[in-house]
Amino acid sequence: MSVTVEERKAANKALIDEVLKAYPEKMAKRRAKHLGTFEDGKPDCGVKSNIKSLPGVMTIRGCAYAGSKGVVWGPIKDMIHISHGPVGCGQYSWAARRNYYIGTTGIDTFVTMQFTSDFQEKDIVFGGDKKLDKIIDEIQVLFPLNKGISIQSECPIGLIGDDIEAVSKKKSAQYEGHTIVPVRCEGFRGVSQSLGHHLANDAIRDWVFDKADPDKRPDFVSTPYDVAIIGDYNIGGDAWSSRILLEEIGLRVIAQWSGDGSIAELENTPKAKLNVLHCYRSMNYISRHMEEKYGIPWVEYNFFGPTMIEKSLREIASHFDDTIKANAEKVIAKYRPLVDAVNAKFRPRLQDKTVMLFVGGLRPRHVIGAYEDLGMNVVGTGYEFGHNDDYQRTTHYVKDGTLIYDDVTGYEFEKFVEQIQPDLVGSGIKEKYVFQKMGVPFRQMHSWDYSGPYHGYDGYAIFARDMDMAISSPVWGLARAPWKKTS
Repeated sequence: MSVTVEERKAANKALIDEVLKAYPEKMAKRRAKHLGTFEDGKPDCGVKSNIKSLPGVMTIRGCAYAGSKGVVWGPIKDMIHISHGPVGCGQYSWAARRNYYIGTTGIDTFVTMQFTSDFQEKDIVFGGDKKLDKIIDEIQVLFPLNKGISIQSECPIGLIGDDIEAVSKKKSAQYEGHTIVPVRCEGFRGVSQSLGHHLANDAIRDWVFDKADPDKRPDFVSTPYDVAIIGDYNIGGDAWSSRILLEEIGLRVIAQWSGDGSIAELENTPKAKLNVLHCYRSMNYISRHMEEKYGIPWVEYNFFGPTMIEKSLREIASHFDDTIKANAEKVIAKYRPLVDAVNAKFRPRLQDKTVMLFVGGLRPRHVIGAYEDLGMNVVGTGYEFGHNDDYQRTTHYVKDGTLIYDDVTGYEFEKFVEQIQPDLVGSGIKEKYVFQKMGVPFRQMHSWDYSGPYHGYDGYAIFARDMDMAISSPVWGLARAPWKKTS
């Protein structure tokens, strides 16, 4: 039985009211601001965002250190990233994301390696500057082919006042031509990992751009078609899929930020003619800086699903000459048979299936088009650490009556899924096993459940296969969801 939009809105309101009854009055009043239903014509999704999580609830958010080390800096492959502080934070973030890269680990690439200053009690008392100084010397001996070092500060560093900037300046002078970057990304800063992205962007601005002159790089020859991929972390090879399409339409990718990226590529970026931005939340800061300082325009693109790929390729091509525009149309036509074959196989199996999302970065909105290309409907979505401008951008993707939840708590999300009973949930590793035990098909939409890539045309074929595999698996007939009556 079909449900009207007004009926869906009324049902969502009743569901939110019911969920909020479980909280004390003050907490319910605060959480109510983060839950709502999208209404067509509104400038945003009508929920509050980027506000500190409430104590006592299970939030899915990470910290500023996670945003800097785990997202922005960590994938830069030829640099060594020191987790400066106790061993736990670095160990937890070690190889946690599938940032694919080309190179020989431990020789010229270091993404999946873990470097920590391993703070002990005496370091808290006496400070860790001398220890950090010595660690950098040891790194230069053990890994002489590294192209730079970033110092990712954990909570104790800010609390005891270690001067990581002074150490960085001293060691940069000692190892001339070597980039050493201090990043003040202590976990207690800000309300989520989002501030860590911002702090990491600012560190690139201050310690890479301001100390490198791309005009003095004799090895770099500029062309009219130079672009940089910004905010793609090459999860499962996503950046490579994007790069293939950009190069097929005639552009030259001079940098990837930061999946499979290098410090030299970061230094090259101010020579780009256009920055193509995928993850707006993590990299819009540095993109705006390059626009203001170097006059480089930037455009947000979306390579999830054929509809958005076509739109994005045309938008990117519009910044160049007629040759690139014509090439974009040729590439779109080239891949149409692949898209038609994928849709012919999977749409009949996935048509009208419903999805609920709760992810970080750009995914709560960017993947909606790919689901819709398969005939599926996204009935609920929300961000872990989104800002209001993310929810403004989301209005271009969601349908009237979609349930919206910001920084949703574990309790809220479980109740929403239990009531709405979607055919699929797409979220993170912390939620995966909860919903699978509830008998709900699930895809891990942070790292593609060890699959991927999902970007580009080839990625769309993998995406379609994975969604069908999750929903159509016979295992769900063996698991009984809580809302299903026992016989």
